[in-house]
Amino acid sequence: MTLIASHRGGSLEAPENSPTSFRHTAGLAVEQVEFDIHPTADGQIVVIHDATLDRTTNGTGPVAAKTLAELRALTIAGTADDRIMTLGEVIELFRPTGITLRMEVKSDVEHQPYPGLLAHALRLLDAAGMRGRTVVTSFLAPIVAEAVQAPGLAGRIWLVSPVIMDDCGLEGVVATAEAHAISHLGIRANRLDARVAAHLRAAGLGVGAWAVNDEASVRKVLDLGMEVFTTDIPTRALALRAERNGL
Repeated sequence: MTLIASHRGGSLEAPENSPTSFRHTAGLAVEQVEFDIHPTADGQIVVIHDATLDRTTNGTGPVAAKTLAELRALTIAGTADDRIMTLGEVIELFRPTGITLRMEVKSDVEHQPYPGLLAHALRLLDAAGMRGRTVVTSFLAPIVAEAVQAPGLAGRIWLVSPVIMDDCGLEGVVATAEAHAISHLGIRANRLDARVAAHLRAAGLGVGAWAVNDEASVRKVLDLGMEVFTTDIPTRALALRAERNGL
């Protein structure tokens, strides 16, 4: 069965990466919850998509330049008073559920890896006994390669951007995955078709999809038999999967 991951907590159904969105997702029959992590200036890890605050909060500037207390003072856009969550809080929210964490390790404002971010996140997961229920993803292949070296994770996925696909081609994507010992890829839904899926599978790679945010895209990735896909419309995606499976 193709697995469904609620992207940023289902950002077309509730404000992204917010307590509201994650509580919503926790009540759904999805297999995974997707979220993004950045470090703070005082050594904490928070859950927010962008490297800067401007789009998704009433704050400005780089996330990593703020302390946790400064970030807590901000309000998440589209909410009355939702505050930025820590990784630890998201872990604790989903630990009693059967939902797997799908943790995207983000890059900084210069699109460079944050030193030590993955290792720090793994320590928090281990403290909660959640490493085995966590899939690590990133658009940066070296970060995924670092995750490959970390035993006990539920999975590691390299998210391949359209730019990388255009610059490298499918053969280049396969070669990069092989060079970093990466076994699973996530491809943007609008760049996926039967030919692409077959090419990657023939190379021994697992294939999933991201940005699956309308009914036609959901139906397509289900028909292609993707391993997993992220979606901002998890409630509708669940209904479409059930319909396809005759449930």
